[in-house]
Amino acid sequence: MQALATPTAAGTRLRIQTVTSEAGLAALADGWDELVRAMPRPSPFMLHAWLLEWWRHYGGGADLAVHVAYRGDRLVGALPLYTRRRLGLRVTELVGGTWAPLGDVLVAPGEDAATAAALVEQAESSGDDFANLFGLTEASRLVAALPPGALRMIERLEAPVMDLDGPWDEVYRGRFSAKQRSERRRRLRKLSDAGPVEVLVAHTPGQLGPALEDAYRVHRARWEGRRDMTGFVTPTGLRFHRAAVLALAELDVPRITVVRCGGRPIAFAFALHFKRATYGVAMAFDPAYAQFGPGLEAKLTSLEAAAAEGITRVELLGTDAPHKRPLTDRFEPVYQGIGLARTLRGQAASEGLLAAIHARRRLKHSQVARRLYDRVPRFGRA
Repeated sequence: MQALATPTAAGTRLRIQTVTSEAGLAALADGWDELVRAMPRPSPFMLHAWLLEWWRHYGGGADLAVHVAYRGDRLVGALPLYTRRRLGLRVTELVGGTWAPLGDVLVAPGEDAATAAALVEQAESSGDDFANLFGLTEASRLVAALPPGALRMIERLEAPVMDLDGPWDEVYRGRFSAKQRSERRRRLRKLSDAGPVEVLVAHTPGQLGPALEDAYRVHRARWEGRRDMTGFVTPTGLRFHRAAVLALAELDVPRITVVRCGGRPIAFAFALHFKRATYGVAMAFDPAYAQFGPGLEAKLTSLEAAAAEGITRVELLGTDAPHKRPLTDRFEPVYQGIGLARTLRGQAASEGLLAAIHARRRLKHSQVARRLYDRVPRFGRA
């Protein structure tokens, strides 16, 4: 653990340390989640339990560098980073990777921009080749603490957002026509002809374990023979989500809505509830039951349950998609920040990465290419 102290404008001392071990990260539990709750756009994917389990499952071979700020014994700031070697280069990334959208510098209430700047300055002294930071927001404190243009920001997710601005019945009727609501009821009746229909919103530890296994089965059925880049049901993904969901269950954060027909899981919607908002993690349906719209049923039931709990904001995350549009009020995009190159090789690699991302985005928006991409056989990933 490295440490330094810096004066602040108020004349007090801000102590900066860098945690480099899993044990050190685990020891930061006290006070960490209060920093997450203070974020302008709070991210449950920055909660201590989520990041710790991610590191335990995905951090092998990487170097941890969690920069933290203290006033006395009080944790007042944090910037969770790690470094991994990629093609011979040392690349700085946010702990959590693509499983931690909306990541940023964490700062306690009452702290000013100098605290974030001190943490970023500590991170910049690492000497890594360049930074590749996925999940940043437009109002990122990390970006604000850097010189203009130090990070090239590229939009990666449209991140639809919905306001739950009233009782669920009113919200539902305002977004779906009488014809659409009637069609939903008709599909449920037809589905019940195939077997008893059960919809469960799991939130207790005893419910979440079986619901997550159901979600895994549905996700496999949905993506069988197709290219799935989420990593949700890779061997490591299975272990990570099992551990993270059970850890976060102690905070009453995970919710998994499962639709079953005749005892068989056919759709699910997995979300995290935090600070009166619900954040989408994953959802899928069994293609064999597509005609009955079970995916929409899982999502709408999850939102109805969220509204009953006092949730007022829905972070759908992910990309803009037809099935999300009735639930979208606006987009608050998620970005990838690439830059902070400290070597010529790092500069070349960051420029190459940006070019590759732009090329993939063009591919994504090509309908013909999209159909070909979806037919590519899925390859196993760790």
